[in-house]
Amino acid sequence: MSTETSASTDPTKAKSTAGMPAAASDSFLATTRGKLTLLLLCAVAFLDFIDASIVNIALPAIQEDLGLSNQNLQWVPSGYLLTYGGLMLLGGRAADLLGRRRVLIVGTVVFSASSLIGGFAQTSEVLIAGRLAQGVGASMMLPAALSILTTSFSDGPDRNKALGAWAGTGAFASAAGVFFGGVLTEGPGWRWVMFVNVPVCLLVLPAIPKLLPNDHRRTSWQGFDIAGTLLATGGLILMVYGLVKAPEQGWSDTRTVAELGIAACLLIAFVINEARSRNPLMPLSIFRVKGLAAANITQFVAMSGFLAMFFFVTLYVQGIMGYSEIKAGASFLPVTVGVGMAAGIAQALIARVGTRPLIVGGALVASVGVWMLSRVPVDGSYLSDLLPGLMVMSFGLGFVFVGVATAANAGVPADKAGLAAALMNTAQQLGGAFGLAVLSAVATSKTTHQLAHGHDRATAYTDGFQQALLVGAFFLAGAAVVALFVANSHGEET
Repeated sequence: MSTETSASTDPTKAKSTAGMPAAASDSFLATTRGKLTLLLLCAVAFLDFIDASIVNIALPAIQEDLGLSNQNLQWVPSGYLLTYGGLMLLGGRAADLLGRRRVLIVGTVVFSASSLIGGFAQTSEVLIAGRLAQGVGASMMLPAALSILTTSFSDGPDRNKALGAWAGTGAFASAAGVFFGGVLTEGPGWRWVMFVNVPVCLLVLPAIPKLLPNDHRRTSWQGFDIAGTLLATGGLILMVYGLVKAPEQGWSDTRTVAELGIAACLLIAFVINEARSRNPLMPLSIFRVKGLAAANITQFVAMSGFLAMFFFVTLYVQGIMGYSEIKAGASFLPVTVGVGMAAGIAQALIARVGTRPLIVGGALVASVGVWMLSRVPVDGSYLSDLLPGLMVMSFGLGFVFVGVATAANAGVPADKAGLAAALMNTAQQLGGAFGLAVLSAVATSKTTHQLAHGHDRATAYTDGFQQALLVGAFFLAGAAVVALFVANSHGEET
């Protein structure tokens, strides 16, 4: 059976059958159904993005309650990242081939059930298993939801607004996760950073079949690219695992070299397999879309700096400034405001200037903001030493998220929208893992050196954070350079 869906059966092309406007000139977003659809898809994005950061402030409470070692504790945040990034490509292609609505429903069920299991966990093994399963669910939810968005809102203004809302939600959730994690941990307890997902999923699940058309696709796995699936999944999971473990094991350690080397070999074999396969998991023809590869590389490099920034600033405000969980979380609230404002401005500017200037400018602004943060002293003040850098960085973050989301989906055929969404989000997760691995090594090296030379712990750790944030600023400047090769899309209809 063909993997392509004809126009006569594709609900994204026959919108009138699903209560959507039939005429291309009509605005789906102007309808009540369109607004509710966008709200639903953004709720899915919020769930998936916030779970990457909401547990961070809860980690000390989790460690104390369940008696986790430092080695096992890192798998509470990293377990989610491992399966989320490792299975994203499979989730995106499955959405294209098996039906986006179907994959979104299955992913949401898995995500909700695993959140419940993690919240009730009495041992570290059960909690980590819950986080791994959450990543599996998210790897299905996110590419399915984004591909539904890009195929439902097809005209220029509608797509610009929808992608702007999506990207703004993602950036907002990344910052808000730290705040909500602090509020929940200091309030009802750390278990609620897991439980909080369940009621949201229970609201999302019944809305999916009511708002989204049933895009029937292939119902059989016959002819599915099994070899490509195994190679891609194995390579990506091993790559993320190697990056997560590298700071602990050492970059020159035999295990690290072997893990990353084998991962690279598996991914090279995957590309060779895709070039020869009749039904590839990732049709290489997708890279003929102008600027797609550059958009994904930009995402990778930028997220290497962004996610590491949140990590080290959180450590600084708790470990050096002595903030409580809720106060540490509240310190990121201005970031959510800045991101929201920047996303709205970016959404309005895309039609005028295109995506390339937004991404380049946003990455440079963010680089300046992170550089400002890299100058935090041991006796730092929030208003003078943190807030200015956080606000500058937040505006850059909003511009980059909106610009990359639009550029990475511009010109992508509807039947490959799930794959394009998966590629973008895989780049994001791998970039985050890579940035944390590299910058953690930088911070640890600087801190160890300072301790060996007689500096007190607060000074040594602050120096390590400063060094890591400085390198993060260089990552963001590098993203601006890569973005020069991104297609300058104005959000035209594709």
